[in-house]
Amino acid sequence: MKKFLALILALCMVFALAACGQAAAPAAAAPAEEAAAPAAEALVADDIEDSMTSADGKYEVAFVTDIGQLKDKSFNQSTYDGVKLYAAANGLSYKYYQPANGDQATDDDRYDAMKAAAEGGAKVVVCAGFLQDAALEKAAAEFTDVKFIFIDGWGTGLANIAGIAFKEQECGYFAGYAAVKDGYEKLGFMGGGGGTNPACCRYGYGFVQGANAAAAELGKTVDINYSWQYGSSFSASPELQTMASGWYNNGTEVIFACGGTMFTSIAAAASENDAKVIGVDVDQSYESPAVITSALKGISAATQWAIAKAYDGTWDEIGGVGTSLGAAEDATGLPVDTWSLTGYSVEEYQQQLADVVSGAIAIDDQVIEGDGITGVELSNVNLHYE
Repeated sequence: MKKFLALILALCMVFALAACGQAAAPAAAAPAEEAAAPAAEALVADDIEDSMTSADGKYEVAFVTDIGQLKDKSFNQSTYDGVKLYAAANGLSYKYYQPANGDQATDDDRYDAMKAAAEGGAKVVVCAGFLQDAALEKAAAEFTDVKFIFIDGWGTGLANIAGIAFKEQECGYFAGYAAVKDGYEKLGFMGGGGGTNPACCRYGYGFVQGANAAAAELGKTVDINYSWQYGSSFSASPELQTMASGWYNNGTEVIFACGGTMFTSIAAAASENDAKVIGVDVDQSYESPAVITSALKGISAATQWAIAKAYDGTWDEIGGVGTSLGAAEDATGLPVDTWSLTGYSVEEYQQQLADVVSGAIAIDDQVIEGDGITGVELSNVNLHYE
């Protein structure tokens, strides 16, 4: 994912010059890797305050959270990291807005948050999560001078909405394949959104496909428990931890924790049972020693990339349409520097990544809501829905 991130960092430096009143050089004026090095050292998301106070009380770049916590160490946090990094690199004010009523937020609550952002001076509003769809369309139709970036969503046809989605089936596939190649034969998938979240559905669908492919190569059959229970709010809960512990007690060796702070409950269950977990969205190896790898997508980098287009005159390339980012854009993958896999090599992974980019490996991308993965033949997986 370094190439995509290097491009973003290079763009941030270019626009930082513009923000200081200097003429911006063309993005191709210097190699991206050369430009990226000092920017990466200067800006770390965790070092940037989540809340700032602007002199005029206006906030130019806004973030409207998905359900769950802002600091979920996953989807919300990674999106806001992108907002903070771009704003800080370019001297822009920024603010986050959380819809009222938490996990029970309605479309009206989400619209109210977007309206507050627009009336608070936002020129760009980043909205995270597919649940924002209806409220986003209403807000964008009302505030036509504001550009809205819809992370994990698709364009609605309105020119001031840019939908940015990811090919989660790819990194889900990589994770499932790696786990089986590493010797795990009893896997689990616990997904967020209750089985109706397209991104989580793609993660799970890819995970099963990858596990099946690896098992077929090894001439074995693997078992996968598959569930959306207790994940509708993407939150940790005693019930979820109890369920995960039950799986581990019954022989499950590793669970793909796919849903925000659900990870906390599943990782706790893994630690209690001397078992393993796979993280999601960002590298979660820092959160628990039970993590063997994480299914990554470049949320922060993509957020910065999309915001940059609101300022560099290229918004028309993404406004009004949906953009899907995957391995070909260095936006999906596994964290090779931190994984604890021993039976699967970085070289094998890099070859597989190249094969996905070239099309030599085809991963089905249909969205399967809830149970019933029937779009592909699972020759070497016994799938158990719970």
